[in-house]
Amino acid sequence: MFAALVAALLVAVLIGGEAYARHVVKDCLTSQFREQLGSDVDVRLGGKPVLVEMIDHKVPKITIKSKDGRFGPAAGMSVHAVARDIRLEGDSKRAGTIGSSQADVSWGNQGIAATLKAQPFGGLISAVSSNPSDGTLTFQVGPALAQFVVKPVITNGTVDVQTKEASVLGFGLPTDLVDGIVKVIADGLQNYPIGMQAKTLKVTDDGVQLHLAGNAYDLPNAKNGGNSSCTKAAKAA
Repeated sequence: MFAALVAALLVAVLIGGEAYARHVVKDCLTSQFREQLGSDVDVRLGGKPVLVEMIDHKVPKITIKSKDGRFGPAAGMSVHAVARDIRLEGDSKRAGTIGSSQADVSWGNQGIAATLKAQPFGGLISAVSSNPSDGTLTFQVGPALAQFVVKPVITNGTVDVQTKEASVLGFGLPTDLVDGIVKVIADGLQNYPIGMQAKTLKVTDDGVQLHLAGNAYDLPNAKNGGNSSCTKAAKAA
């Protein structure tokens, strides 16, 4: 009877300890990636016991999902990322480190249009479409009288946005408008979280898909209390 009671107490302690460890580790990582992606994120730790994984203050793998990620000015990005070999520190210098990472990012035409409409010139953009056959994005300006075509390509780990066509009834569009659109699209496709770089890019019927990958990266201390939760996470084991 006594042995059974002790065993039950030990099980309860382990379950409680596991629940606490998962909570503080998830809180730490959620704070970090919320700041990296600029939106709410869903962080998942996997099925293995965190108490076992955290013996050396490391989490082997986590997945991060965001349905409304923001890279620079870009809004409406869907992000599915995986980070491996996360070491939590939570000290005065950094929250921890990541061994490697990769992410699949989708930026749909609706998100691109919403991003552009939020700019000072946004009222001039009437529609956004994508053409997978030639890898271009087309922006209709005004009542379908003008269009502006760009092609995003990867150069040295980042996305370069090339202007292919900018005309209205055979005449060139205003330089400020062209430059403004290119800058917003480029900024949205050139800002990557946790030190990742662009590896592949594909223009689809619905927008742009990016695959990113990165190596070792230092997680900075979060601005909104994330360091406190990371300190707790580092001590959870």
